[in-house]
Amino acid sequence: TTTTTTTTHVSKPKLRIRIKSFHGVAKWTWNVGNGSDDEVCGICQSAFEGCPPGVKYPGDESPVVFGTCGHAFHLQCVATWLNSNKQTCPICRADWEYGNSGDQHQQQQQQQQQQSR
Repeated sequence: TTTTTTTTHVSKPKLRIRIKSFHGVAKWTWNVGNGSDDEVCGICQSAFEGCPPGVKYPGDESPVVFGTCGHAFHLQCVATWLNSNKQTCPICRADWEYGNSGDQHQQQQQQQQQQSR
């Protein structure tokens, strides 16, 4: 007796997905300094890229603000600090004034160093 085996290959249909809409996600970072100490808020100790306590989403809900002394904090954190009648920087205790950015403080330091030469 002879047996013959026949194999039939059934091709599977290709799966295709049609994308109706796409919601991209971007990664962003705050540019606040070079050192590891500059990567977190000095008040809540949360990363600037993350959320301070009480905030659901990072970004516009918790922007980073700078003092004229050059220290950076979450806006919500420094506002709470200032509302507790402490009108000083939580890090260096200089009188608190909002600055434009940490770059402003670095520029002032460079100018002072050049003038002292």
